[in-house]
Amino acid sequence: MSPMNNCETCPVHNKANLIKLGLNMEQVDFVVAMAGNPNTGKSTVFNNLTGLRQHTGNWPGKTVSRAEGGYVYNEKRYKVVDLPGTYSLLSTSTDEEVARNFILFGQPDVTVIVVDATRLERNLNLTLQILEITDRAVLCLNLMDEAQRNNIEIDERTLSKELGIPVIPSAARRKQGMNELLNAIEEVATGKFVCRPHRIKSRSSKINHAIAEIAAKLEAQFPGLPNTNWVALRLLEGDNSIIEAVRSGELGHINASESGKINTGVLTIDA
Repeated sequence: MSPMNNCETCPVHNKANLIKLGLNMEQVDFVVAMAGNPNTGKSTVFNNLTGLRQHTGNWPGKTVSRAEGGYVYNEKRYKVVDLPGTYSLLSTSTDEEVARNFILFGQPDVTVIVVDATRLERNLNLTLQILEITDRAVLCLNLMDEAQRNNIEIDERTLSKELGIPVIPSAARRKQGMNELLNAIEEVATGKFVCRPHRIKSRSSKINHAIAEIAAKLEAQFPGLPNTNWVALRLLEGDNSIIEAVRSGELGHINASESGKINTGVLTIDA
């Protein structure tokens, strides 16, 4: 663990975008997103953290339900948002679009990725996609009791080193590992643990050049847009929802500043 040079307790979430995404940000110090494949026990982890301090509603303009809650830990107030269970962030469904947009544009202080320890390889696909978007995450290695019953052994320390983020073994149904998870969330949120997430490095020089060129145009067209390299990669891969968001100016609308300025320009990408 390495200390950060700037204020350790300064939140990094994008308050204006989180409000646009439907969150009440009054009396909130840190925002935590909970992501994961379906049937990983994510909702059980969410319930353990938030207890009765939670409510449900719909995402703005979507039929997808949203659950959010809160808790206080070491005198800091945390808002927790349970994102729809998804297998990827490629935006092939409304659930994936909601989860991706929240992490990409809301920039939560911590994203807790809940995975099934008995199906770790399958779950790591979503994990790696999330780590392409954010560098502030915790892996909750859930259902460890099931893994042990099936004689599955996981070296969480090696996994943490490979992923570059904290890895916390848990059995949420038994409330095991929850205190360790709370501590890991706090350490990432406050900067006591600086994540160095695994990123894909096997792209060709031509692809890297194209990403850099498009990212520069995105930054010029939509100043302050987070994760421009990832957005550029999605454009290259033909993500229709991202392409349409650029064409319509929605990308600028989602990322508009608190002053209400909205950039509705259209990005031109040379073939």
